[in-house]
Amino acid sequence: MKLKSIKASVALLAGAATAMFSSCGNGQQQQQAPAPQFATLTVTYSSANLDSSYPATIKGRTDIDIRPQVTGFITKVHVDEGQRVSKGQVLFTLDQVQYEAAVESAKAAVNVAEVAVSTAQLTADNKKMLFDKNIISEYEWQMAQNSLAQAKAQLAQTQSGLINAKKNLAYTVVTAPSNGVIGSIPNREGSLASPSSAQPLTTVSDNAEVYAYFSFNEKDILELTQNGAVTLDKRIKEMPEVRLQLADGSIYPATGKITTISGVIDKTTGAANVRALFPNANGMLRSGSTGKVLIPNSADSIIMIPQKATYEIQDRRYVYALNDSNMTVSTNITVMDLNDGKTFIVTQGLKPGDRIVTEGVGTSVKQGMKITPKEVTAQ
Repeated sequence: MKLKSIKASVALLAGAATAMFSSCGNGQQQQQAPAPQFATLTVTYSSANLDSSYPATIKGRTDIDIRPQVTGFITKVHVDEGQRVSKGQVLFTLDQVQYEAAVESAKAAVNVAEVAVSTAQLTADNKKMLFDKNIISEYEWQMAQNSLAQAKAQLAQTQSGLINAKKNLAYTVVTAPSNGVIGSIPNREGSLASPSSAQPLTTVSDNAEVYAYFSFNEKDILELTQNGAVTLDKRIKEMPEVRLQLADGSIYPATGKITTISGVIDKTTGAANVRALFPNANGMLRSGSTGKVLIPNSADSIIMIPQKATYEIQDRRYVYALNDSNMTVSTNITVMDLNDGKTFIVTQGLKPGDRIVTEGVGTSVKQGMKITPKEVTAQ
């Protein structure tokens, strides 16, 4: 029994020794495990060219609604939607029968009035000769003169009616008022066209040049004029050429120029209308299209960091800075609204020489975490 007790004691001591050595080995392994490695960036001053982006609507230099000057049924549509037309080109023809009849009637009335003038002239000349010989009284001669004047007035009235009838007949042929592109054509042959119709026959858009309309808010205008220190007209002339980002994200190849800024701020929107002019030689831009006007901005001695290095809590933006022990420290920063979608310009919270984590932010990296920095180069 005593021998069994001694063997059990030896076994317990061996087990305890094994457990102790195992525990010491694990502790050494935990102490030797390196801190996780993450990419970091040392903050420095830099310069950049960023674009301010403004949603814009494209319109032709002139968008002219084509409306008939007279009422009539459409007998011929000479163009199609999207077709490029020249000034004076025939677009529509309206029923001309009634207007041709009106012209003929007006011509007949003119002929009758001309005959009446001729007759009145003969009578007046005859009365004048008799009056000069004291055969008739001055009253009779004056009456003949009045009849002649009345006949001439009637002739002038019928001539005016003929001109109006010819003009109405000419209005049955609707032509393009300018060069441009045909818009939609809601009414075809057989439809009644009238000057009072709600819908125009079509729209001719002169898009050899196009306008991009967008808005500046009150803050934008104050910054542009340096709080009134510089006139708006002067700043418009000094503004750089702008670019146009199309609806598919591509950049229009030709640059434009801001031409006007409305002098009145809309009370509802708090913004002023701005107009930029772009060339459109190939007709790529169409009236009604949308896009974004990009205004370049140059900045020097600024701190730029990747957007992926930041995270947001309750509308406040933070980065993980590193202290001297390579421990992460959550740091609140302030950034400019202006950005390119990939980087932020930091105005408060960081200074040159600070190190920030640019990898695993918001997922792997946490506050007070020791890491192994892997320095990357700012681009």
